[in-house]
Amino acid sequence: MTQALDSETVKPFKKRRNITLTVGLTLVGILIFAALFAPLLAPYDPNAQEMAVRLMPPSASHWLGTDGFGRDLLSRVIYGARPTLLLVSLILVLTIPVGMLIGISAGYLGGWSERVLMRITDIFLSLPNLVIALALVAMMGPGLMNGALALALTSWPPFARQARAETLALRRSDYLAAARMQGINGLRLMFGHILPLCLPTAVVRAALSLGDIILSAAGLGFLGMGIQPPTAEWGSMVAEGSKVIFDQWWVAAVPGGAILFASLAFNLTGDGLRDRLDTRNGD
Repeated sequence: MTQALDSETVKPFKKRRNITLTVGLTLVGILIFAALFAPLLAPYDPNAQEMAVRLMPPSASHWLGTDGFGRDLLSRVIYGARPTLLLVSLILVLTIPVGMLIGISAGYLGGWSERVLMRITDIFLSLPNLVIALALVAMMGPGLMNGALALALTSWPPFARQARAETLALRRSDYLAAARMQGINGLRLMFGHILPLCLPTAVVRAALSLGDIILSAAGLGFLGMGIQPPTAEWGSMVAEGSKVIFDQWWVAAVPGGAILFASLAFNLTGDGLRDRLDTRNGD
């Protein structure tokens, strides 16, 4: 009787988490599809200026209107997905390996190595991400790579702390004890046995952090520290539209809606992955 009740209780939760993950992956798929096939989907050249139709409201010829230079906003929003996804990919490629390496090393080695690595991690955690990123970009100069490096420098600590916590829980487990009995130690044990067990939660954390990364990247663009014009980038488009937001609201609302769409897509995907990979929820 109890098992039947538990099964009935779990079913709605499993259905909800499946729907969340499906919707999130669908939205992410749409975003990736738009970025890959932007030349086919965009009705106009995103950088083509036509002053005769500047600040034109949404119409049949320009579905989302035009900006202050007469450029089609729909085309620019579609092309704007490319630098955003590229920036996010660069940040993840830089942050996940660094965070996992530091976290696993600290948890496995222990002692003074752990204390030093975790104090460094705490220092970076105490720094406000966007402020430090702005300072670094101001020193290095605006651009895609500099923006990615600046954001990556302050994005790896959560991965390190999570990997350390999981490594500490695994260090005295029977699984690793059996591996040691077979003569497996050192780097082979760390990256051949501990790393695969820490990866699922790292993937979930990465998916959940993508929304914040997109907002931070858009913030750099809004302040003129990100990808430079005339390249279509959502943050700089919002900044341009903010100058005429009371009269031509669509110029800022369209790229702002794209940022919201991307953040929602990755947040839903992260929530779905977290529920799916959490062993406490059952199969």
